[in-house]
Amino acid sequence: VQLQAYGGGLGQAGGSIRLSCVASGSTFSVNAINAWEWYRQAPGKQRELAASITKSGSTTYADSVKGRFTISRDNAKNTVYLQMSNLKPEDTAVYYCAADYVEHSPEGTVVVGRHWGQGTQVTVSS
Repeated sequence: VQLQAYGGGLGQAGGSIRLSCVASGSTFSVNAINAWEWYRQAPGKQRELAASITKSGSTTYADSVKGRFTISRDNAKNTVYLQMSNLKPEDTAVYYCAADYVEHSPEGTVVVGRHWGQGTQVTVSS
């Protein structure tokens, strides 16, 4: 599975940006995705989880983005979105999409892992 992220760029404090992440690959592998995440990494800081959503739609958010960011997904389009509103300069980071998967082979083996997309830069000016 390949994850392709779109939508990064320059935003202003108080403004909005929407990120998209599209999964492509074999139907078997894409259907094995059971959760999506958006991580972010600011300069000089560790990568942190910003938001996640399961295949059934349950969401979690970091305290720093709660109430401002919304994660959603379109299973039919194999796409996850991150709507970022009321942006703050501290939201400046490289944003990465990720997808957790559980693959059950016909032979009975189970493979668990995470796909990563390339990062997309989000810069928020004050």
